[in-house]
Amino acid sequence: MAKDKLDLLQGTLDLLVLQTLASMGPMHGYGLARRIEQVGADTLMLNQGTIYAALVRLQQGKWIDAEWGTSDNNRKAKFYRITARGRHRLESETANWQRMSGVVHRILTAPGGAGSP
Repeated sequence: MAKDKLDLLQGTLDLLVLQTLASMGPMHGYGLARRIEQVGADTLMLNQGTIYAALVRLQQGKWIDAEWGTSDNNRKAKFYRITARGRHRLESETANWQRMSGVVHRILTAPGGAGSP
């Protein structure tokens, strides 16, 4: 079963976190991880260390802010939200990702490539 899970390319998790915060609004780390796994049809598995390292990195870059609040189960939790700077980075990184994935697709489907007969 573990072999069915995908590893994320470096930098991809930052993009997924920014997109999730942009679309869902403020969330705590555990909720972010579960939402990314859910939208990814449980193909991605995020451990606590991975998500929190990304959140620290994004906070240091001022792409997200955080403040303490209370979670749905009445526990103290840090809630993260995307900043204006983060929205700009999301837009830029999304464009880069789309260009790169288009190149990879073209190469994989080119005559004689892995995706061709």
